[in-house]
Amino acid sequence: MNEIVQIVGLGIVATILALVIKEQKPLFAFLIAIVSGILIFYFLIGKISDVIRVLEKLAVQADLNMVFLETILKIIGIAYIAEFGAQITRDAGQGAIASKIELAGKVLILVMAVPIIQIIIETVINLLPA
Repeated sequence: MNEIVQIVGLGIVATILALVIKEQKPLFAFLIAIVSGILIFYFLIGKISDVIRVLEKLAVQADLNMVFLETILKIIGIAYIAEFGAQITRDAGQGAIASKIELAGKVLILVMAVPIIQIIIETVINLLPA
């Protein structure tokens, strides 16, 4: 609960500061937005690594192939990073570039998912009677 209050507080302070400065120095206001986004992301890295450790522990206990977990975590990472980059780009008024970042993220996710999809299809085919 305390973490979200800190994050929201940082976001609100950065927003007010950016709005006040935006009239005089739009570039500086944009930099405030970027820095606040990076600070929030940095604050969350510890939480993300805790989740990853728990998931890895559960995967080991369940005797899952770690390739699957690693691939899924990479896919989630791509989605978050692409969204973060697209939001920053959109904040700068570059919606077309933001759309391209999102498209690139989706394509990379698809590329990462192909081996898992292939294994699922092969498994289903092997389960079907000949």
